[in-house]
Formats: sequence, structure tokens, C-alpha cells
Amino acid sequence: MQRRTFLKTTATLSSAAILAPHFAFAKEETNPFGITKTPRKFSVTNNYSFNPSQEITQLWVPLPKDESYHQVVAFSYKGNFSEAKIVKNEYDTRVLYVKWDKSDNKSELEVNFDVIMQERTTDFSKATSNTNYPSDIKVYLEGTKHIPITEGLTKYANEITKNAKTPLEKAQAIYDWTVTTMYRDESVVGCGIGDANKSIEEKIYGGKCTDISSVFVCLLRNAGIPAREIFGIRAGQSKISNACGKANDKGFADITGAQHCRAEFYVDGLGWVPTDPADVTKVKLAEKLNNEDKKLKDTKEYFFGSWEMNWVAFNSARDFVLTPKPAQYPLNMLGYPYAEVGEDALDYYKPKEFVYTYTSQERI
Repeated sequence: MQRRTFLKTTATLSSAAILAPHFAFAKEETNPFGITKTPRKFSVTNNYSFNPSQEITQLWVPLPKDESYHQVVAFSYKGNFSEAKIVKNEYDTRVLYVKWDKSDNKSELEVNFDVIMQERTTDFSKATSNTNYPSDIKVYLEGTKHIPITEGLTKYANEITKNAKTPLEKAQAIYDWTVTTMYRDESVVGCGIGDANKSIEEKIYGGKCTDISSVFVCLLRNAGIPAREIFGIRAGQSKISNACGKANDKGFADITGAQHCRAEFYVDGLGWVPTDPADVTKVKLAEKLNNEDKKLKDTKEYFFGSWEMNWVAFNSARDFVLTPKPAQYPLNMLGYPYAEVGEDALDYYKPKEFVYTYTSQERI
């Protein structure tokens, strides 16, 4: 097993809670991909199986966010665990915590949830230049180990935004720099580490979604704009590109390796603005596009202010301690399930060894 140094806060939630809809979207706008605000419903199933062990096995499963991203209309779990409960961690992170005592039998768990979602878009005409942010927003101006605020990074962000006057213009400049400068590197394991300081200081511009989103978020925070990554998983077919999610002709998909990190920034008058700089670079690589291709330009424009919702949002947690406190901490991020057998952390980048699977079925 692999030892890792991998985050804490507590609040118990009901496992049977149904989350109320809280959609607040802008006016309907056309886009070149034919994406509409027609709701989409996905049934997602997660299965976990651990070999018999004479040590305690613990598992933390990230759960869908209960905000405006989507509506969870059903949730259940079952297995041969000795303890299971839903807890809330830092950054409003909802997690299913499960524990198995020492046993000669396999430890097993099945998690099911149904989620309804629809496209998110932004009416930029409502933006203001006010930077007197509420206290719950200011936390996303603070630095963490992987998203630091430093004199050098602030100077770099200010250089990128030197011709921008408003927060929205600054965010656009940083987004343009990110999708132009960074590129998808398929050799990176999983979603990447998301060490923004290292990427910028050492000019490591290749990476996966967490790396690219983290650089974007880091530059925004250093420019004085609240920003955060959103960790989640693709649930079904994309209308933009198979690179952004795919399923069979009946809407079924094995999404075990479909974890994906997006990003948001906050502007007064708009609230949280959805972006996805990483998928711009992914579409560019997957479809062998160059910067002058119309599809790449359309993709770049769409993902500044819009999300195609074939994706389940989990949380924005970075560099935090899980609840209950695990042996290994702090945790860099929680886009994948995290497990420990005794004091050994399992490698969540290897689901066949972990062992876990995620599947999704689109219903409407």
C-alpha cells in the first residue's frame, strides 16, 4: 500500500435528505453546440469493495453539492459496514463516511443518487465593479498550500490584467491567458496535483484539469478576485465533444475515471460565474484543433460564463482535514473517494486496486 500525507470540521446530515431545487440561471441564450436549459436527470451508482483485513478500513465518499448546481432527488447507501454517516467538512463539503471493523469478509458498499441538472449561463450585463465582498465569499481570496497568495504571484497576475479595469475584465484576461498558455498533458496521472505556485514559478504549463483550473484560480485570487475550483465527475454525453463526456446510445456510461475539475469566480451582480478553462485545452488536444479553428474559439467563448451540465459537482475543498480525522492529512483535494486501511492510504488513482466503480444512466 502507498502512504500519503493527505483534511476537518463536522456537522451531521440526514442520509435521507432530499435537496430542494435552487436553480437561478440567466436568460436563455443561443450557443453553437445546441445546448439548452432542458433538464437532464442522471442515476449514479458507486460500488466499493475492500479485501478482508485485520485492520480497520475507513472510506470517505464525496457527495453532490446541495446548492444551485443541481437537485439531488434520491439518495441511498447500503453495505456491510459497522458505521456510516454523512458529515460536512470545511468548504461546505458533504461526505459519506463509512467504517468497517476487522473482518475475514470483504467490506462492501453501494451508493446511489439521482440528480437533475440544467445548463448554467451568465448575463454579464449585470456585473458591477464593487469589491466589498460578503464574508463567506472572502474565504475564496485566501491562500492555501497549493493556491498561495504571494508577492511574486500577485505581481504576475497584475501584469496579465494590466489593461483591465473591472473585476470581470480582469477575470477575462486571466482566462484568456490560461487557455492560451496552458495545455493538456496526457502523461499527468489522474486530474493532476493542482500545485499552482509550482506551475507558474517553474513555467510548467502542461497538466490536467486540476492543474489548469488551479492556476486559473490562483491568478484570480492574486488579482483580488474570489475564485475556487469545483471538483466533480462527468455523468453523461456532451454536445460539445466526446472529450467532455460520453455515453452509449442508451445513455449509460462507465464514469469510474471521469472525475473532472472546473472553476468559478465571483463578481458582484453576477454571483459565482462558471468557467472551464481545462476543457478548452482538452477539446483542443482531443480534436487536434489550433487557436484559429472556429470550434476552439466557440468552446473558449462558451466556457467563460457557461457550463454544460452533464457533470456532477462535489466540492471546492483544498488542503483540508477530513472528518473524522484520518491518519493521513491534510488532503490536497476530494474529487475522488479517499480510503485508509489501518494507517495506509489507498491510491484513488487506481480504482481497480482500490476497488471502486462509478456508473451513470441518463433518465431524461
